[in-house]
Amino acid sequence: MSIQSEKIEKLVERRAAAALGGGQKRIDAQHGKGKLTARERLALLLDEGSFEEFDAFVQHRCTNFGMEAQHIDGDGVVTGQGTIDGRLVFVFAQDFTVNGGSLSKTMSEKICKVMDLAMKVGAPVIGLNDSGGARIQEGIDALAGYGEIFERNILSSGVVPQISAIMGPCAGGAVYSPALTDFTLMVKGTSYMFLTGPGVVKSVTGEEVSQEDLGGASVHASKSGVAHFAAESEQEAIDTIKKLLSFIPQNNLETAPERPTHDPVNRRDDALNEIIPDNPNKAYDMYKVIGSVVDDGEFLEIHKDFAKNIIVGFAHMGGRSVGVVANQPAVLAGVLDINASRKAARFVRFCDAFNIPLVTLVDVPGFLCGTQQEYGAVITNGAKLLYAYGEATVPKVTVTLRKSYGGAHIVMSCKQLRGDINYAWPSANIAVMGAEGAAGVLYGKDADPEARKAEYEKLFCNPWQAAQKGYIEDVIEPRNTRFRIIRALAVLDGKRQEIPAKKHDNLPL
Repeated sequence: MSIQSEKIEKLVERRAAAALGGGQKRIDAQHGKGKLTARERLALLLDEGSFEEFDAFVQHRCTNFGMEAQHIDGDGVVTGQGTIDGRLVFVFAQDFTVNGGSLSKTMSEKICKVMDLAMKVGAPVIGLNDSGGARIQEGIDALAGYGEIFERNILSSGVVPQISAIMGPCAGGAVYSPALTDFTLMVKGTSYMFLTGPGVVKSVTGEEVSQEDLGGASVHASKSGVAHFAAESEQEAIDTIKKLLSFIPQNNLETAPERPTHDPVNRRDDALNEIIPDNPNKAYDMYKVIGSVVDDGEFLEIHKDFAKNIIVGFAHMGGRSVGVVANQPAVLAGVLDINASRKAARFVRFCDAFNIPLVTLVDVPGFLCGTQQEYGAVITNGAKLLYAYGEATVPKVTVTLRKSYGGAHIVMSCKQLRGDINYAWPSANIAVMGAEGAAGVLYGKDADPEARKAEYEKLFCNPWQAAQKGYIEDVIEPRNTRFRIIRALAVLDGKRQEIPAKKHDNLPL
């Protein structure tokens, strides 16, 4: 055998060893927990044969606490580039079989390298997290590594899409990188996120709580809002990432990919003419409206289990990717509250950063009242949504279906927040408040309540004053909503709008 052949054989052997990570025994333990390995996850995520690995032979440089005898190629993270449906992405997948996926300085350097490359070429970054946290043996070096990653999360924000999938533990400082990315997915039963674990919680507060109840996927998807998706399995999480990418562009200088559809642009839905109940206090399901107007009835909801009184998500209309924001009358009558406001504001800002037009469907009676909301800063949180819409320069089409009252009317992409094209259904009530409350304020207790209420309804509980003053472009027949929105988006396709020069904004956080 030639010297060159021997060297090639050595390379093949070393690659094979690196592919095993922490060894077959630890791989089996990973499978025993119902979890895939880092490489198995990447194989499911990326197009077959597209993965090119970086830094497969990197090893840690720590010599503390016997670590000098524990050198494994790759050092607990698999990094590189590949494609998803032919589109370039950069990826990193933490390998729990190597030192529990704990973060070392060299691991952070590997992750930072792919993030820097993603910024240079303008492609999404996808991180698959499965780590026990900072590598304690490295001390401050591990913390410095986290800081380097966080800084790149910040610099990448609004430039390239960032997606985090939590496939196992993610605790302590490690949670901040996913929190800084655009979308976070978790897997039920096998992933969790928290700053301090159950043991620390018990020692400090005396509270006993399990890992799942403290930071499981269902908790973060429904209560904290930290997770945008809670998947039933790792396969479902990976499939969701792929679907999510189909709606968003490679970077902030591109537009989202268009998707062919056989759904006619001018399709009418007569059912929409009957969907608004005669009783203004009766609910209906906004999902039916969304399903009716988007292409093929397909809608990818974001934050499905969190703040259900508002709906946000992606769809296609006429083949174009759009972000949909809609009040949900079937939950809390569609009122805005703290969680709904910040959920929608975050989504609006993402769409604006990545050139995705916004379609807003309005049926909002106001903001939720009460001490809990006021003490929790509903004012500041409501202002986040107002700010997000007001600064957004993407095409914005708004349709008011029924109620649009008071401050909530302003917040939901009204004309004064630079809404481009605003429509209303004939059933729309655009006013400072509802008829019953307004009649009591305007006419006093002695007046005939029903007569005064009827008078107020005739004057204000309709779309005509708004139409007469130019605050809406047109009153449209509900069954034509799909066509009118798509035509408006086509008109706005070349929209150009700037904001005043500034170092950065001061969003009311």
